[in-house]
Amino acid sequence: MTHDERRTATAVAEAATARPRARLIDVATAAGVSPKTVSRVINDEAGVLPGTRDRVLQMVRDLGFVPDRSARELKRREADTIGILIDAISDPFFAAFVSVVEELAIAEGLSVIFASTGYDAARETAQLDRLTGHRLAGLIVAPVAVPAAVLAGLRHRCPVVTVDRVRSGIDSIVIDDFGAAAEATAALLSHGHRRVAFMGEDVPYPTVSDRLAGYRSALEAAGVAFDPSLVVTHERFRAGEAAEASLLLGRPDAPTALLCATSLAAIATVRAIRARGLRMPALISFGDFTLAEVLEPGITYVDHDPRLLGAAAFRRLRHLALHADDAPTRTVVPTRLVPRGSGEVPFAGSVERGGTGPVSASAPMALHPSDSVTAARTSPAAVALVHPEPSGAVAVPAAASLGAPS
Repeated sequence: MTHDERRTATAVAEAATARPRARLIDVATAAGVSPKTVSRVINDEAGVLPGTRDRVLQMVRDLGFVPDRSARELKRREADTIGILIDAISDPFFAAFVSVVEELAIAEGLSVIFASTGYDAARETAQLDRLTGHRLAGLIVAPVAVPAAVLAGLRHRCPVVTVDRVRSGIDSIVIDDFGAAAEATAALLSHGHRRVAFMGEDVPYPTVSDRLAGYRSALEAAGVAFDPSLVVTHERFRAGEAAEASLLLGRPDAPTALLCATSLAAIATVRAIRARGLRMPALISFGDFTLAEVLEPGITYVDHDPRLLGAAAFRRLRHLALHADDAPTRTVVPTRLVPRGSGEVPFAGSVERGGTGPVSASAPMALHPSDSVTAARTSPAAVALVHPEPSGAVAVPAAASLGAPS
């Protein structure tokens, strides 16, 4: 073998045993920093201390790290994904909500990824980290415990909108829970019922507490004393949902009417009635559910259309993508009471109203005014954009069609 041949063979052997190409994580480990810090240094971004920057650059040289051009080019591409963090995809409301957001996103060439919190604060944090690990064109959150400050920080990276619940300083899409519950309760009372029960959920959400407050306001307006024993709460995803409905409806002094604060509560109630052969009370569900219309009687419901909320949330995200500095708004999507029979079942007889004498089933009632009650009824094709003052004492409404550009 000639001298040149030996040199070539040696070079080939060395190349075969050369150490693997250094990765970004190798530089981070050697420099004692996070991969994100290394990324900032090699991309010449601000926010890195001079000493840290020098240490990282030294490790880059020592390890012979070469940034992946294709990865850097991919990073520069425009974000094309909408992230959605919801309670649970098993909830009929959120299943429909995600579906309409996805449909609208696909129409604009965007994709959707979603995660669920399971109503758990720790899981919410983990899922939020997972979602925001992607380059997002927008983020929709149904918050459990995440504070406004965290969402405000994310708002600097992409548009953020909350749905169903409000966080100060963040755009939100909500309904008038108080007003809708008051309207539903008043409807039951107008049919002569005075023992009207409320089935809610044991969750720390203002949605449920606002619905309970609306229920109590309607009772008070009708001169019906509030009975705490007629308020039942249950935990989500617990087998006892139907059992609690059975206990309520199986009492000797069972209520003759029931407002279910969620569609899941209504489903549990129907199961309890069927399982024990209980008498069907006049019933209104807050939210529709599958096959509710084919029951006998059909289930009357408060329509807080998830399609409208999903469309409003998506439109607001797309608006913020072009107008990131716009002041946060609260979009209130209108609701309507949809009669199907169960909510219109009349009370079989007359009752005493506050001990002053019998009350006709058609006796008129006036609800107490509330800041959260919208006086004018609007069509399902429109929403009201509300810009609240920091104190929440003043609101200026403005109409906007869901189909019109923002």
